[in-house]
Amino acid sequence: MDITISTATGNNFPEAETPLLYDVARGSVDFKGRPAARSKSGCWKSASFIIGVELAERFAYYGISSNLVSYLTGPLGQSTATAAANVNTWSGTALLTPLLGAFIADSFLGRYRMILVACLLYILGLGFLSLSVALHSFHSSDCQKARNSTACPPSQLEVIFFFFSLYLVALAQGGNKPCVQAFGADQFDEEDEEESLAKSSFFNWWNFFLTATLMLSLVVLNYIQENLSWALGFGIPCVVMCVALIVFSLGTMTYRYSIDRDRRSPLVRISRVLIKTARNWRILPHEGAEVESLTEDEEVYFSDDIEAAKTILRLVPIWATSLGTISKNRSGILMLQRIGTGIFLSLLAMVIAALIETKRLAVAVEYGVVDTPKATVPMSVWWLAPQYLVFGVADVFTFIGLQEFFYDQVPTEFRSIGLALYLSIFGVGNLLSSILISIISKATSGDGHDGWFSDNLNRAHLDYFYWLLAGLSAVAFAAYLYFAKSYVCYRKISV
Repeated sequence: MDITISTATGNNFPEAETPLLYDVARGSVDFKGRPAARSKSGCWKSASFIIGVELAERFAYYGISSNLVSYLTGPLGQSTATAAANVNTWSGTALLTPLLGAFIADSFLGRYRMILVACLLYILGLGFLSLSVALHSFHSSDCQKARNSTACPPSQLEVIFFFFSLYLVALAQGGNKPCVQAFGADQFDEEDEEESLAKSSFFNWWNFFLTATLMLSLVVLNYIQENLSWALGFGIPCVVMCVALIVFSLGTMTYRYSIDRDRRSPLVRISRVLIKTARNWRILPHEGAEVESLTEDEEVYFSDDIEAAKTILRLVPIWATSLGTISKNRSGILMLQRIGTGIFLSLLAMVIAALIETKRLAVAVEYGVVDTPKATVPMSVWWLAPQYLVFGVADVFTFIGLQEFFYDQVPTEFRSIGLALYLSIFGVGNLLSSILISIISKATSGDGHDGWFSDNLNRAHLDYFYWLLAGLSAVAFAAYLYFAKSYVCYRKISV
């Protein structure tokens, strides 16, 4: 929310309305534009409203994404390969749109208004999605009666409307994800020791509640979609988001809104630095060429822009490797130890998965079921428990560490963009995963060979794929250790 307060005089507010200096949360104002009082705004009271809207959004998103392949291969009649490609593309897009949402929030609307717009887009997208599913159900029912058939393909218009609705949901997530968590963390004053500790706990509880919501969504909505009605299964998330919008609005008077010290677009500021750097790149003073000059006032702004650009660019190696470093700052060590631990555990999980798959293939050969893909391999399902356990622990360390790192290591004006960069890691990962699988499938399935991803898992070589992923994880971990020696954590950046 963009709120501007005057600093021309020291008496902008009536004395009765101005909180005592020690009670003021620095850098924040309340919904009326007055200095925010710690005792009346922010902290867990405000964060609870924001957590509520995020839980509703995750309930809706996972309620759709977790069973999307089943709907595409079922009612829409797509092949498994086509459905998987469509879901990967949609998921990757949904995780990259936060970059756009962060830009709009930090440059124009502010986090509060961006969340409101995202909620409205979510409701619209989910409503259209439910309508498209219901229309297809009615059309399919009438078609089956007319043709006396058990299956009727959807019309082209129905497919277009469905995917339009689906990508509208992806766009809504782009506005919601980078802003909600940043806005929630904004409710805690970093300069207050008690609230600073509470903010660190905020990220932990945030992920705990999200995990619980994910489980609830998977159990409840998947059952409804598979056994009752797809329209109802997609309609419930729409109702939940309507309630979330109301709940979020109820907290308006309790929120703390960060003061926008520099109203210029953050990305425009960074672009300005890069453009001027490129122009002066090869200009040397002794060559007689004129280096682009600035006025005294412009130099002040440009100096701040340079520091902001340097801060963001320093995150690029971290983004590329999903890794951080160690500094003398206590919070920095905790954040980056979490990330490093998570990446090492993910490497360990892939090694375990490769060993278990090698064992499964050996058992299939031993019992002569290699060419009987539907036969049950005599191995307990508990053999899979170690890798899933390690994966789960790795996710906890990595997700929490990355969230806190990309929020903490950027200037206040760039925090939405920081969290968008965190989300884009997984978006790019989804797209690269799809590309990697396609390349390996084509490279290994030629000349009559089954390939690594054969439909007959007993003839496939998922163990090779797991070893490849383990190798890539090892490279990423090595890159982490390299950048850990050069990166310096920043705190309390003001630009």
